[in-house]
Amino acid sequence: MRNQLLLLEDVEDLGRSGDVVSVKPGYSRNFLVPQKKAVVADKFTLRMQAKLKEERAKRAELDRAEAEALSKKIDGMILSIEVKVDPDGHMYGSVAAADIVRLFEGEGIVIERRNVALVHPIKALGAHSIQLKLKEGVPAQITLHVVSEGYVPPPVEAQEELPPQE
Repeated sequence: MRNQLLLLEDVEDLGRSGDVVSVKPGYSRNFLVPQKKAVVADKFTLRMQAKLKEERAKRAELDRAEAEALSKKIDGMILSIEVKVDPDGHMYGSVAAADIVRLFEGEGIVIERRNVALVHPIKALGAHSIQLKLKEGVPAQITLHVVSEGYVPPPVEAQEELPPQE
């Protein structure tokens, strides 16, 4: 048996504010309703639906403009992170989405971890292309150079491709 709920907020992979969705009872009872992200859809709450959709459309317009401005600022950006490596050149640990968010914070740019579209953490040295999915699905792409600690980069004009680490 599934419950019909009216979403009060956007919920990732479920719907947007004002949508009526059908979810399993446990999801609604344990997460959506206690977090005030949804209410049970009945004739009284469905009156709120039009108002919620209107508010959502306004917020979506603002979010899209904000995300496009951020995308123009960071698209094509090149970031670098230093990691510890063993004598054979293998990384200790990996570079995850949270590490990329901290790099952006160091640049004075605020993004969320969920905006970084990493399928798997980065476990190799070199240049990696990272996809970002900002608010309202606005895409951006950066290049992340993963280098070993103590590595001195070549001059800017010769920095097209990183040499293999020894």
